[in-house]
Amino acid sequence: MLRRVSAFFIACFIPVLHLAGQNVPFDKYFVDRTMRVDYFHFGNAKEEAVTLDRVYEQGIWAGSKRNLIDPFNVGRYSYKVYDSASGTLIFSRGFDSYFAEYKTTEWALQGLKRTYHETALVPFPKAKVKFVVELRDSQNALQPVFSAEIDPAGMFINREPLTAGVKVFEVLKSGDLHEKVDVAFIAEGYTAAEEAKLKADLERFRGVFFKIDPYKGHPDRFNFYGVFKPSQDSGCDEPTHGIYKNTAVGATFDSLGSERYLLTEDNKSLRDIAAHVPYDALFIMVNHKRYGGGGIYNLYCTFTVDNQWYEYLFLHEFGHSFAGLGDEYYTSDVAYNEFYPKGLEPLEANITALLDPKTLKWKGLVSPGISVPTPWEKEEFDRMDNAYQKVRREINAKIAAMKRSGTAAADVAKVEEESERLSREHADKVDQFLMKSQFWGKVGAFEGAGYSAQGLYRPAVDCLMFSKGAKPFCRVCEEVVARVVEYYCR
Repeated sequence: MLRRVSAFFIACFIPVLHLAGQNVPFDKYFVDRTMRVDYFHFGNAKEEAVTLDRVYEQGIWAGSKRNLIDPFNVGRYSYKVYDSASGTLIFSRGFDSYFAEYKTTEWALQGLKRTYHETALVPFPKAKVKFVVELRDSQNALQPVFSAEIDPAGMFINREPLTAGVKVFEVLKSGDLHEKVDVAFIAEGYTAAEEAKLKADLERFRGVFFKIDPYKGHPDRFNFYGVFKPSQDSGCDEPTHGIYKNTAVGATFDSLGSERYLLTEDNKSLRDIAAHVPYDALFIMVNHKRYGGGGIYNLYCTFTVDNQWYEYLFLHEFGHSFAGLGDEYYTSDVAYNEFYPKGLEPLEANITALLDPKTLKWKGLVSPGISVPTPWEKEEFDRMDNAYQKVRREINAKIAAMKRSGTAAADVAKVEEESERLSREHADKVDQFLMKSQFWGKVGAFEGAGYSAQGLYRPAVDCLMFSKGAKPFCRVCEEVVARVVEYYCR
C-alpha cells in the first residue's frame, strides 16, 4: 500500500557490517556442527539470574561461517562465546526473551519470581570456550549475568538421539545452508490425521512470505523446512475460554495475561523438535482460527493459520523475531509496564524516543520537506481507534464468558463472526483514514509507537508493524529486514 521503490538490497541508512572481530576464522575455532546450550532464566522485576541446564551436540550448523559476531546491537540480552585459551571473542548473538517481557508485568513488579527455559545456538567449538550471557543495564549497556566454561570434549555434552516421531518436509531448498536464511516451521496443534492440512498450509505460507519486499522475488535467499510432530489434540490452549489441549509444544493464548498473545513456555520440547533441521529462525504455526500470535527477537514467532488476518500475523510477527522490529501500534492492550523506559532510546531500529531530533536513527530516509517530529492527524485517529478497542475488549470478554459457561456452539459462533466482521470493518476504516493523510507514503517521525501514545515515534503513518492488513513494511523497516537477510547470506 505504501508507494516506494522496490529493491532487495539498497543503500541502507544503517552503517555497513564492519566490526572488529567480524573476520573470525570459522575453521580455526569451530567444526560444522551445532552446540545447543540450554539454561534457566529466572527472577522478577528487581533481580534475575541464569543457571546452566544442559549442553548438546546436534546437527550441522545453520548460520553463516563468515558473520559470527553480531553487528546489530539489538535485543535486551546477548550471549557471547570466547575461546578459553586466548580470550578471543569468537561468536555473539543479541536476543530478547520471554523473561524480559515477564519482568515488566505486574506479577514481577510485585516480587513474584518465575523461571523460563532458554536456548543459545552456537557453532560447535573445537576447544574449551567461555559461554557468557549478558543483560542490559539501566543505560542499555550490556553487563554479564552468567558465565560458564564448556569443554566440547567433556563427558557431560549430551549426544543423545533426536526426539522420535518427527517428520520433516522440505518446503523450499535454494542452496547452501551457510549462505541462506534457514527457517523451520514447527507444526503446533496438528494431529496425525491433519498432516495433509499441514502440507497445504506450508505451501500457502510459502506463497504469502514472498508477497512483500524485501522477500519478494528472492526465494533463492531462503531454505524452508516444515517440522511435524503430531499433537494429541487439534488447536491449542485458551485459558480464558476454559479450553486446554495436549499439543506438541504447548502453545497457549493469554500469555502474560494478554488474551491474543500466543506463546509457548515449553522451550525444551520446541528445541527437541526443531533440532531435526538446521535453522536460523523459528516459526510456530498454530492450527487455529482465532486471531493470535507473538514474536520475540531471535527466539521464535507464532501465528494462527486460519484467522482472516493470517497474512498479517505471519509477516508482522516474523518482523519481530527475525529482524528485531518493534511494535509501532500504541492503542491495543498489552501486558507490559514501561517496556520502553522514558529518557532512554529504544534499541529497535523502527522506534525512537526522539531525544535529539538531529540524530534521528533513520535520518537518511526522511522525506524531503518533512519536519521532525511530524505533526500527523493523531488526535482524530486516537478517538477512532480507542473507541474500537473498547468494543473489541467487550466482545472478546463476552465470547470467553460464553465458552466458559457452556453456551451452545452455534450461539458462540455468531458472536465470533460479529467480532471478525467488526475487526475487518475497523481495519478498512483505519486504512482509509491513513491513506488520506498528507503524509501518506512519507518517512518522518510520527508520535505514537511501542505501546505509548506519547514520547515514542515511528517512521511512517502506516506500516506492517503498525496496523492490520495486506500491506508492506515502511521503507525503514524494509531496509532493516534486508540488512538481516544479507547478514545470514554473506
